[in-house]
Order: sequence, then C-alpha cells, then structure tokens
Amino acid sequence: MAIVSKQLKKTDIEKRLTLPREFLRCFPSLAGNHVGTLKARDESGHHWAFQIYTCKRMRYSRPVLTRGWRQFVCTKKLTIGDKVEFYKEEEEEGEAVMYRVRVVRAVKILGYVLESRF
Repeated sequence: MAIVSKQLKKTDIEKRLTLPREFLRCFPSLAGNHVGTLKARDESGHHWAFQIYTCKRMRYSRPVLTRGWRQFVCTKKLTIGDKVEFYKEEEEEGEAVMYRVRVVRAVKILGYVLESRF
C-alpha cells in the first residue's frame, strides 16, 4: 500500500510537489531537520534523489519535493491529473531508508477518467 499518493496539479508539474502534512511522519529523514534527501527507485530501476523539506510558510508544516522533482516530471512526461505514489522499501541493516515511486497515468475515454499503471 502506498504511503503517499497524490494526483498532480499545475504547481506539482511546473515547480514542486507539495504533499499533505499527514505524510510528514512517513519521512523519518526529516526528523529534527528541515531539509533532507528522499531517495526513490522507479519501476524501471532508475534511482532518483529528491530534495525534501518542510514548508513552514503555511500554518502547518508539510513536506515538499524540490530539487530533482522537475527532472522526474520531464523524464516521465507527467501531466495534470496523473498520480504519483510512494512506497517504503524494506530496510536493510545499516542502509538508509529507500522508497519506490510509481506513476499512475490519468486516461480520459469518452469523458471518463481511468487510471493506467506506468
């Protein structure tokens, strides 16, 4: 089951990925810090490193992916309505926490939105 799932909006495609604040607990690398690195592997085995930080401009902190995110968006050719899902990988002794990232395409057919795993 995905620990983070978000349908992408315009800002997520053009600038950064802002996640709901309840997902902050899913990223232990931010404990006590405001900036960290989220390492994730996609379904093709490619490794991605996203800068993750907590956005404090709003009333509550929320995790935001910045550096590396736009490259991911462009490489995967993501569009508004697509969904990204993050899964936590099994931890190995002495290894940093690793995540898996998966894209779910929004496919419209005759006005209906279907999902397509990518």
